[in-house]
Amino acid sequence: MNQKSPQLIYLFQAVLVGAIMACMILMNPIQPDLLVQEACGCMECMRNVEVDPWYAKRYNSQVPRLMYTQNSNLSSSTDKWWQSLQGRPKNMNYTAIVETIFSMFPDENHYSDSGPDRCRLCALVGNSGNLEGSHYGPLIDAHDFVIRINAGPTEGYERDVGSKTTHRAMYPESAVDIDNSTHFVLIPFKMIDLKWIVSIFTTKHITRSPRKVKSSVQANMDKVMILHPEFIKYVHENWLEKKGRYPSTGFIMLVLSLHICDQVNVFGFGASKSGVWHHYFDKKYNVFHNTNNHKGGNEYNLILQLEKKKWIRLYKGL
Repeated sequence: MNQKSPQLIYLFQAVLVGAIMACMILMNPIQPDLLVQEACGCMECMRNVEVDPWYAKRYNSQVPRLMYTQNSNLSSSTDKWWQSLQGRPKNMNYTAIVETIFSMFPDENHYSDSGPDRCRLCALVGNSGNLEGSHYGPLIDAHDFVIRINAGPTEGYERDVGSKTTHRAMYPESAVDIDNSTHFVLIPFKMIDLKWIVSIFTTKHITRSPRKVKSSVQANMDKVMILHPEFIKYVHENWLEKKGRYPSTGFIMLVLSLHICDQVNVFGFGASKSGVWHHYFDKKYNVFHNTNNHKGGNEYNLILQLEKKKWIRLYKGL
């Protein structure tokens, strides 16, 4: 009996997750006449952008998402905006850095595979305290992509946040070690971030950016991805309407998910059920609500609007 118990538990969890996923679809159906014909292989897919003028005004299917050699050139407007975030030291050559990056890391057009045979379910997992006691873990782990933000841990929090991670979005100041199966999605807010991603796998000489950063990060070089600076600018201008200096990592990844996924379910964003903004793994209150750099309140209002218009499903905790 003792040997069978774990198997029965896993079977029960699998049945439960299947039932939850089915309920998600049945409770929030998308009208068939609003679908793009054969847009994906899921029971429901992203709707045609044109059915929602509010969404169509913000969404740009042509913006470069993840960098590779052929799309790495920056427009003058993107270059100017990107420089304005932190400034560019005079001794940095963008073209040379990009050449080095794609001699080390995969040089390909990631996630350009949308079509009638693809069904990609994505869970975007933020770090809000509203995950505490949610028991969302099995539901999160049932997704094809589980995208986590910055240093949000799973160990010790599996019941509420799950244990699966396919992608972790980070920048130098937020970087943590990850396992070999996880994609490292670098958010390059400044030029030195690109030099840093090279350094952590080679010379390990960059220790400030300009704040103190890890000189080495455990990660799989074959799973490194670089977000395009133009995509960060696009999120700032099209979605946030230039409020704040730049968007948060979490909101950037939410918009990226809208571009690369067929269904997007969002967990761990917003305040806890008590109305307080803090991480599920610490009690640093208000650390990500509103800052001079980005406006968490404005971002969250946009998330609520996306939920209202059924572009995403938002799980707010229990």
